[in-house]
Amino acid sequence: MNVLVFAESDNGKVAKAAFEAATYGAKVASTTGGTAAVVTYGNLDQAGLNELASYGISKILHCAAITDLDPSQLTKLTIAAAEETSAELIVFSHDYTGKSIAPLVSAKMKAGMVAGAIDYPETGGDFIVKTNVFSGKAFAQVKIKTDKKIITLIPNAIPNAISKVKAEGAADVSAFSPELGAQSVKVKDFKSEGGEGINLTEAELVVSAGRGLKGPENWTMIEELAKELGAATACSRPVSDIGWRPHHEHVGQTGIAIRPNLYIAIGISGAIQHLAGVNGSKVIVVINTDKEAPFFKAADYGVVGDAFVVVPKMIEAVKAFKAGQA
Repeated sequence: MNVLVFAESDNGKVAKAAFEAATYGAKVASTTGGTAAVVTYGNLDQAGLNELASYGISKILHCAAITDLDPSQLTKLTIAAAEETSAELIVFSHDYTGKSIAPLVSAKMKAGMVAGAIDYPETGGDFIVKTNVFSGKAFAQVKIKTDKKIITLIPNAIPNAISKVKAEGAADVSAFSPELGAQSVKVKDFKSEGGEGINLTEAELVVSAGRGLKGPENWTMIEELAKELGAATACSRPVSDIGWRPHHEHVGQTGIAIRPNLYIAIGISGAIQHLAGVNGSKVIVVINTDKEAPFFKAADYGVVGDAFVVVPKMIEAVKAFKAGQA
């Protein structure tokens, strides 16, 4: 089975989620006796394109003509690349771009699609993909019956999803300029909502806090702990609703769903709506003064204590640990 991976860019570099998707696609291709190719776009640097070659990719198609996030043109680009590489499976990251384009490609190609895959597909007989349902409370095994197939892969869903298997620069990197038609979207200005911090959807470590911090002025210690750990910061919905933190940090059922290796929840009660967005985390640590807080039932580790006492001690401990490693 030949596989095509759509690789998203991030400020001129290949996004981390794209490397995960590339590894995923390469493994499926290898398992089924096919080859894996990548299609990407925009002003990507050569180093990023070359690095993609080290993830089991045999060919990279780069369309520099598309510089804006134009779903219409990206749909045409992906379909043209699928035809160019004789792809039977197309893999997207389950991010904003992937969720925008994958359904359009699915409709145009009449291809069956599974959104939010969390494991490699079963390919021994029927093509079956595992995904979450009911806000992560259950799993579904979805069979794709069409000849052409599409999967969107949830970032951080698969342990050790990024693995280099070839020498860098081994793949053929080619300029790709199919007929795309007129541009339908023009971006006049772009301002990054997340600033210079770690992308929350791709973060492997996340430090999150809720109303237990009592006010936005107390977030300094959350940011310091996150900085020492190399983690992203997040928050509960009430915190973003009252303006203590920006909305792009809100994780939960109505916010961003994340699957980090470590999720530290500080002063968050753990309502079911919040848990729906973080219950895919590999390890959950909860810090709360209320020993009856619902979050403790979902936690791998829990600390019943005052965040204003516990968190500074955690920061000291992390700094001491890092100093000992120097």
